[in-house]
Amino acid sequence: MNRTAPRLAAAVFALVTIAVPTVASAHPGHEGAGFVHGLLHPLGGLDHILAMVAVGLFAARLGGRALWLVPASFVTAMGIAGVIGMTGFALPHVEAGIALSILVLGAAIAFETTMPVAAAVALVAFFAVFHGYAHGAEMPETMSGLAYGGGFLAATAALHAAGIGLGLLIGRGSALVSRRVLQIGGGAAALAGVALLAGAM
Repeated sequence: MNRTAPRLAAAVFALVTIAVPTVASAHPGHEGAGFVHGLLHPLGGLDHILAMVAVGLFAARLGGRALWLVPASFVTAMGIAGVIGMTGFALPHVEAGIALSILVLGAAIAFETTMPVAAAVALVAFFAVFHGYAHGAEMPETMSGLAYGGGFLAATAALHAAGIGLGLLIGRGSALVSRRVLQIGGGAAALAGVALLAGAM
C-alpha cells in the first residue's frame, strides 16, 4: 500500500486541527471582509463543522474514487447553492436539511453503510445544497460574492481534508479498533444531528 497518501492526509489533518480553533476564535462579529469572512463562516457553527468532517470521514471509509469524488461533489453543489442563496431565493427547511445531513452521514459512518460512488456523490451533493444556501444567504451585502464564496469553499475543503485525514489515520489501526472508533464517532454525530433536527422543527 502506498504510504504517501495517509502521511499527507495526516499532515493536513494536523494543520487543520491546529488552525481551526485559532481561526474560529476570531469568528464573533465576523470581523474582516470578503474571503476572510467567508473562510470564517463555516467555522463558526458546530453544525457545519460536523457535516464537513463527516463528509471526509465518509469518503475515506468508502475509499477508491469516492475519496476525491465525494468531497468534490459536495464543494461543487455547495458553491452553486451559495450563489442561489446570495440572490435572495427562498429555500425552505434549510436548518432541518443541515441537521439531517449530520444525522444521515453520522449514521452512515456508524453503521458502515456501503453504496455505489454515484449514490454517495448524489447524497452529499443533496445535503451540500442546504449548507451552501445558508452560507450564501448570510453573506453581508457589502461584500464581494466571489471572494466570500471562495472563502467558505476553501474552509469546506479544509474540513473535508481533516475528515479524510482522520479517516485514513483511524483505518491504519486494527480492524476492530477502527470499527469501534468510527461507530462511536459516527453515532455521536448522528445523535447531534437528531438534537439539531429537533431544534429546527
